[in-house]
Amino acid sequence: MVILTRGKCGLSKCITRYLVNMAAVDLLVVITDPLLRWIGRIYFSESFLRITPVCSFAVALLSAGTSSSVWLTVAFTFDRFVAICCENLKAKYCTERTAAVVIASVCLLGCLVSAPWYFIYKPLYYIGNIPWGCLPKPSFYTSRAWAAFDMIDRILTPFVPFFLIMVLNVLTVRSIVAASRVRKRLLVRSNGENEKDPETENRRKSIVLLFSISGCFVLLWTTKVFFNVYRRVANIQVFYSYSDPNYITQQAAFMLQVLSSCTNTCIYVLTQRRFREQLLNATKYPLHTVVKFVQRQQEPNAVKY
Repeated sequence: MVILTRGKCGLSKCITRYLVNMAAVDLLVVITDPLLRWIGRIYFSESFLRITPVCSFAVALLSAGTSSSVWLTVAFTFDRFVAICCENLKAKYCTERTAAVVIASVCLLGCLVSAPWYFIYKPLYYIGNIPWGCLPKPSFYTSRAWAAFDMIDRILTPFVPFFLIMVLNVLTVRSIVAASRVRKRLLVRSNGENEKDPETENRRKSIVLLFSISGCFVLLWTTKVFFNVYRRVANIQVFYSYSDPNYITQQAAFMLQVLSSCTNTCIYVLTQRRFREQLLNATKYPLHTVVKFVQRQQEPNAVKY
């Protein structure tokens, strides 16, 4: 986030705003799930993190972060689709102001849609009238209203985003391929040999990038999607031990889902040469500072503080 906000990666302000906010939401997911939920549950079982309203809020916050992360990816994919395929709309849509409005709308809607998750838990026990622990209410598995909400939530994340990302990427790739064919014909020499074109290579890398994002998204969400459907159909409400195959599958699915929240941003930025250079410079800077300080202290006439 710091490297992107410095604006030295050769990216437009619109793209930079999307990437910075995507990274911020991904960071929120990482903080909420591993730190607040799991580390708090395992190593600080008697802390305030185990109070029912706090852990319920953590679940809702995780859902909001995950939903926002996925839909920001969709919004960014649509922005790139407009920039590549819609020349007439590009000047009006691909702006920093539009990006800010889209990002704010996506995050606000993500919070509103995820709010009901706060109300699905009940306390495990009470200590001095204070509710502790989070256990899903039986009505969450038996109520049609909760079943409908759960199904709608699964459809909104990840089925609809996956469909939109795939469609937008296919249309973008088709446009890139068509433009590359025209450019290739124009660059063919009279002797029939093809001239190597850097622009064509960049477009080919763009295609690989788009399909890498789609592939990672599908692979990392597949386990959770299928297990959620299986758990609802099989009416699995509790796990009997940590070695329960259903419990292991659920935790693996959660792990892959959280991992998916950061892969897209990493793929986007790490494929940028200037970003890699800035990252390397940021890594070297503290070492260079320490080396210069040590060298100054070793000089005969160095001032001692």
